[in-house]
This record gives sequence, C-alpha cells and structure tokens, in this order.
Amino acid sequence: MMNKIDLEVKIESLKKMISDGHIQTSNYAGQLDKLNTELANINKPKLSPSQFDDITEAVEEAVNEYDFSDTDNFEIEYGIDYDGRVHCESHEINDSSKLVESICNKVYALFAEAELPEDEFDRTEADNHKPVE
Repeated sequence: MMNKIDLEVKIESLKKMISDGHIQTSNYAGQLDKLNTELANINKPKLSPSQFDDITEAVEEAVNEYDFSDTDNFEIEYGIDYDGRVHCESHEINDSSKLVESICNKVYALFAEAELPEDEFDRTEADNHKPVE
C-alpha cells in the first residue's frame, strides 16, 4: 500500500501524462486536418493565381451586368403618395462586394491553387486547344 506522498506523486505523474497526451492528441489532430485537406485537394483541377484572378473578374463582370431590379433581395425605401398609396422610392444592394466574395468562395472551393511558378502558366502562349464543335 502506498503512502500519501507516493499517491500524490503518482497523481501528479498521471496528470502530466494526461496533459502530454492532450498535447500529442492535439498535434495529431492538426496533422490529420492537414492531410484531410491535402486529400480533398488532390484531385481538384489546379489553377494559377492569375486564373483565380480571371475567375474573380468574370464573376465581378457577371454581377455588374446582373439585373438588380428584383426588390426581394435588396434594401427598399418606401414612400407614400399624395393619395396615401405606398410605393417604392428606391431599392439597392448596399455592398455588391459581399455578393462577389460569396460567389468567388464557392467557385474557389471547386479548385486547389497550383503550387507552380507563375511562368509555367504563361498566358502569352498561343491557345493550343481545338475549338468545340
């Protein structure tokens, strides 16, 4: 049978082992998350940073050309006519950059960024793809 000091030493030792185990578990969890991300990205098409920029510009252009007259999605200011009828004075989206960011994030989630030098994606070369018939 252990005495009080032996029990206290054993308890402190077990506490330290548990603490060290939590640190080690945390390290393993971080490594596991990183590997899961790599696995999820391994089969995604790779895009260069300039291709990501092209997607962003395309989305921005699409958003800027979009008909924003749908009043259900925007802030609406109402007014009252002289005869008491309520009407829409104005409606607008306050910040289209949030819409652009949201769309881009969804598109970006489809791809993994290539870790290749920018010159490997030289955009000055002729397009060698055959036209779609």
